[in-house]
Amino acid sequence: MLHVARKVGQIAGMLLVASFVWSASASAQMREFTGQVDNISEKKVIVDNRKGDKVSFMHLPETTLEGEKTKWEDLKKKDWVTVHWKFTDNPRKAYKVVVLPPREEAGEEVE
Repeated sequence: MLHVARKVGQIAGMLLVASFVWSASASAQMREFTGQVDNISEKKVIVDNRKGDKVSFMHLPETTLEGEKTKWEDLKKKDWVTVHWKFTDNPRKAYKVVVLPPREEAGEEVE
C-alpha cells in the first residue's frame, strides 16, 4: 500500500511540474508589430510603426517571409511589414515577417 501511495505522489508531483512548464510556454505567446521598414541588414530589421515606436528585430535562419515578398534579400526600406515575435525574447527575434501591400501616408495627396 505504501508503494502505491508513493507512486501516486510522484505522479502528482510530475503533473504539478508539467503544469508550470505549460503555463510558462503560454506566457511566451507570439506578438505582432506592424510598421514601415526603417532600416534593414542581413542580421536585423528596424520597423517604425509611425506612432513614435521603432523596434529592432533579429533575422534568424528560420525566419519566414509571407505576403508581397518571400525573401529577406527582397525587403527594402519603406516596405510595410508585420513582424511576429515572442514577448520573452531579448533581443527580439523575427520568427515570421508578413510583407503588406504599400500604404499611403496620412496627409499625402493622391492625384
